[in-house]
Amino acid sequence: MKKFTSLFLSLIIVLLLFVPTAVAADNPAKELTVLFSHDMHSYVDSKAYELNGETHEVGGFAKIKTIIDEVSAKENTLLVDGGDFSMGTLYQTVFAEQAIELRMLGFMGYDVVTLGNHEFDYSSGGLAEMLKSAMKSGDRLPKMVISNIDFANSVSANAKLLQATMEDFGVAEYLILQKDDVKIAVFGGLGADADSCAPNSELVFKNMVEQAKITVAKIQAEAKPDIIICLSHSGTWDDPKNSEDEILAKEVPEIDLIVSGHTHSLLEQPIVTSNNTYIVSCGEYGEHFGRIDLIQNDDGSWSSSDYQLIPIDENIKADPETLEKIGEYREYVNDFLADYGFEDFDQIVAYSPYTYTGLREMNENQVDQAMGNLISDALIHGVKEAEGANYIPVDVAIVPVGIIRAAFKEGPITISDIYEVMSLGTGPDGIPGYPLANVYLTGKELKTAAEIDASITPIFESAQLYSAGLSYTFNPNRIILNRATDVKLIGEQGELIEIDDAKLYRVVADLYSAQMLGAVTDMSKGILSLELKDAAGNVVEDLNQLIIHDEAGNEAKEWYALASYLQSFDQVDGVPTIPAEYSAAQNRKVLDDSKNPVRIFRQLNLTSIIILLVIILLLVLLVLLIRFIVKRIKRRKQRRKTA
Repeated sequence: MKKFTSLFLSLIIVLLLFVPTAVAADNPAKELTVLFSHDMHSYVDSKAYELNGETHEVGGFAKIKTIIDEVSAKENTLLVDGGDFSMGTLYQTVFAEQAIELRMLGFMGYDVVTLGNHEFDYSSGGLAEMLKSAMKSGDRLPKMVISNIDFANSVSANAKLLQATMEDFGVAEYLILQKDDVKIAVFGGLGADADSCAPNSELVFKNMVEQAKITVAKIQAEAKPDIIICLSHSGTWDDPKNSEDEILAKEVPEIDLIVSGHTHSLLEQPIVTSNNTYIVSCGEYGEHFGRIDLIQNDDGSWSSSDYQLIPIDENIKADPETLEKIGEYREYVNDFLADYGFEDFDQIVAYSPYTYTGLREMNENQVDQAMGNLISDALIHGVKEAEGANYIPVDVAIVPVGIIRAAFKEGPITISDIYEVMSLGTGPDGIPGYPLANVYLTGKELKTAAEIDASITPIFESAQLYSAGLSYTFNPNRIILNRATDVKLIGEQGELIEIDDAKLYRVVADLYSAQMLGAVTDMSKGILSLELKDAAGNVVEDLNQLIIHDEAGNEAKEWYALASYLQSFDQVDGVPTIPAEYSAAQNRKVLDDSKNPVRIFRQLNLTSIIILLVIILLLVLLVLLIRFIVKRIKRRKQRRKTA
């Protein structure tokens, strides 16, 4: 009997050892592959460029479609985009009428997308028309999520139109999707910095973090998904304390994965927070495509088994059907170009013997750049061409680096390349492209503009300015708001001209940049004062009055001014060629990194004098305080000795 009992117990133990393995085999861990993009900015086509004598090709929806098909055929896949899928190339010129970008994402198989700030570039009304056009096409479209638009406090007619159109489209606060055995919740939102970069949205946005807490609570109560994914157009920054999506991950730990757009970050490895939230980003313009493979842990959380930023380059074959679809859409763009006298998308307009510094480098280095000089000179050319015989001389043209979206590389320049450089915005006419705007500033305010560049750029990089007609020196070691010195005008022969503080000077910029100049006074709490005026010196309230029109009454577009300027250059082998004067910086702004006290404290303005007096006063108070403390200590010691 004892033998039998012993054998029976041994058999039970063996069976128990094998049961968990059998159960595990029947219920394997859930897996999900998330393919993601963001900040595609209408870069539908691949871009070719020369490097060391070899042709390279990056980006393009047709190549991305190849990757999507390959991965989806093997894995349980979710395909998402984190916003700013539009605004950056000629395809955006028919944004409202044809909705090319959104329809292409649907064609490629995207499951869910969210909106970025640039989807609002043509206002809420333009976005509503785009959504209507997309629905009218009858094409397959991706679902759309955005959780933090506050329509209750967005009162414009366009905001109400957008609200109704979004309801028709089916835009949701969040969505529940089933991919094989994985129940997925996806929601989206627009961050604070992105909101500030959408001045034409006509919308109020709720705080992204606070709204995410509310949305996630709803998701958990109503759906109980396996995984929660946020498509966040908020971004990551070098400083984690100010990095919006890192803050979101820590404040809302229930989120398993954040696809982070807006800052164009290229995260070689995911950011993984202490609560096991993964933050992923794959750069910009479709030059890389993101993939993260996730596996569910026993406690319900998720871990990454693989993460890839797939280079979209010449090694990937373009999908033929996608190329065919893109070819159809190009015809709509060619119709737009015909109105400006261009034959087609790939028409060669000029030739560049030089490869110019890219946008990122222009933001990081506060020194003169030839590309910025070329564009600012083009604005003056555009005004001359638009006004013809009625041209009034322009003293200064200003271009902020935030408006420059690309840079020319050595080789032929097509009309498509030119548009990518100056691709933002629209004017009151509703036609793509910011119009040129005409303002008058005093000489004192011109010096303020130079100071904005010298002092504000290290804090707010998009404030970096390039100019025609203006020269100045800046020293980063000087007191802030007094870093620009020797500010002078540049004459037609290159001579430097003293500025009269009281005189009015004609300044040209695009309409958006003029608006930003006008906002400087409020943003700086009056420390930097600058008012936009007309030729008579009257402050202009309606900024649309500043727009420059050609002799036929059309808005003079910034991108067209650049195209026209390039076409005006002397021809080499039958093609207008950028001249040698734009091969390098022209020292319109000169970096003086001297720490010599004489150079640091010369030409002090009133603001610097006040700052210095405050510093001196604080130092005096500190010295007096130290002396007072020392005396008290000495007195106490003397009392102890005499006691």
